[in-house]
Amino acid sequence: MTRYSVRPSDERAAGMLADACGLGLSAAQVLLNRGIQTPEEARPFLDATLRGLSPPDSMADRGAAAERIARAIRSGERIVVFGDYDVDGTTSAIVLSEVIEALGGEVRTRIADRFVGGYGLSDQALRLCLDDAPALLVTCDCGSSDHERIAGAMSRGVDVIVVDHHLVPDEPLPAAAFLNPHRPDCGFAFKGLCSAGLAFSLGAAVRTELGAKLDLRAWLDLVAIGTIADLAPLAGDNRRLVRAGLRLLGSSKARPALRAMRQTAKIPESATMTARDVAFRLSPRLNAPGRLGRADLTLRFLMASTPEQAWSLLEEVEAQNEERKTVAERVTQEAFAQARDVYGERPEHGIVLASDAWHRGVVGIAAARLVDALGVPAVVIAWDGNLGHGSVRTIESFDVHRALGRCAPDLSAWGGHRAAAGLSLRKDRLDAFRASFADAAPAGSFAFEREIAVDVALGGPFRVPTHEDLERLGPFGEAHPLPRFQLSAHVVEATAVGAEGAHAKLELRVGQERIRAFAPSLHSRIEGRADLELIGAFQPDHWLGGRAVELLVEDVID
Repeated sequence: MTRYSVRPSDERAAGMLADACGLGLSAAQVLLNRGIQTPEEARPFLDATLRGLSPPDSMADRGAAAERIARAIRSGERIVVFGDYDVDGTTSAIVLSEVIEALGGEVRTRIADRFVGGYGLSDQALRLCLDDAPALLVTCDCGSSDHERIAGAMSRGVDVIVVDHHLVPDEPLPAAAFLNPHRPDCGFAFKGLCSAGLAFSLGAAVRTELGAKLDLRAWLDLVAIGTIADLAPLAGDNRRLVRAGLRLLGSSKARPALRAMRQTAKIPESATMTARDVAFRLSPRLNAPGRLGRADLTLRFLMASTPEQAWSLLEEVEAQNEERKTVAERVTQEAFAQARDVYGERPEHGIVLASDAWHRGVVGIAAARLVDALGVPAVVIAWDGNLGHGSVRTIESFDVHRALGRCAPDLSAWGGHRAAAGLSLRKDRLDAFRASFADAAPAGSFAFEREIAVDVALGGPFRVPTHEDLERLGPFGEAHPLPRFQLSAHVVEATAVGAEGAHAKLELRVGQERIRAFAPSLHSRIEGRADLELIGAFQPDHWLGGRAVELLVEDVID
């Protein structure tokens, strides 16, 4: 059940902020609701640029890492850059590799394999990297917990630099340099950088160390994609980096692979790229090969130097994405059926599901869909013989990392953070883990009625936000979600679209304005109605183009 709570509007305060900042009244009210009260606070937020990035000198080991990479470049030492298999790991590895190469270094780029070694700098991954005979190994988006492998590489005369943003263990890391904003001794002001942002910063430090002239803005499209895909907070430095990266991504100067993918995703050349476009149209495509065991395909695709090479590799990426969708849908449906069999229609505590027939690359997708539908934390496990590999997802209010800590005796390995985690366990521990996870995520911990805040109720002076206002308020994503509006609308035209006509394309009149809208899975609740009360968010209208906006309908208020 969902209940919407509309935040109160203050026409006078919104009007003063709107006049001072050149905003519409609705956009100004959104800022007020998000704690930005004065023009002095609003202007740097609305007009965020790269010039406002946090000074990087206080980042622990940044200088030492830059000096070691610069020394390797000067002396012609071979450098291996190794990244995790997800989008952040891949983009950060490419950013750093290509910057090193552009500065004259000899570099090879490697990516983890979900099915051979798994996450991070595994034994298999380290052997792969050492086969290239490097003098320097740089890990991206992993390494913070890989003490044993890092010590092994260092003992063989290979210096290791770790670039990561995951949780920092208490035990000191035996690396030559360790860049991670979450280090207790790191004085860098902004703690929300993902690995792509850290790689960009390190690349800038290496450029400075070498006294070279190199425009690093050419890599901001990858930084933006890595940041959005990794659900890093779109505040502070990330907001500045992503805003600049989206502008590059939407231009003819984007790298060949991303220009090709933009076309395949049906985002017109003239469209304003949004973080939502990246999150829902690009990231799933880029993640698909890694989910199915071909993360190197995404690496080669993004590093394509010509349009011809990019289009050729994109065919393989698209095929992997279609297979990923098919596999994920099957696993999700089977997981829902198992959930009903084991826990009933409405589970009241955390659930654990497992099968020999499930693909481990998509269990995270299935777990997320179960959480959305059932409102409880979910673990979905794929067996590989007697060992299971699982993904854990949870509702916003429940810390699943803490819950897994209570289940540790039943697990072979586990790790992650508050909202998502991964684990492995033996098949003979499944029943015990089901019981311990139910105890760690007990009934009564979750509210089955969700209360969702609505930023602004449109009507009177509060009108549909303009394209320009949305651009200045954005990019939207983690920690800065799309503003949600409530509005009354008259239906001018409604058309059923999609599989079995489940979705609706709408032409609406809102006050004196006419807008287009898309209502996913809501046609049955809209059909035949002349007037609607809607909850939704506005975004650029890619179909009409220009400065048009459309409404993405979230719900119909009956």
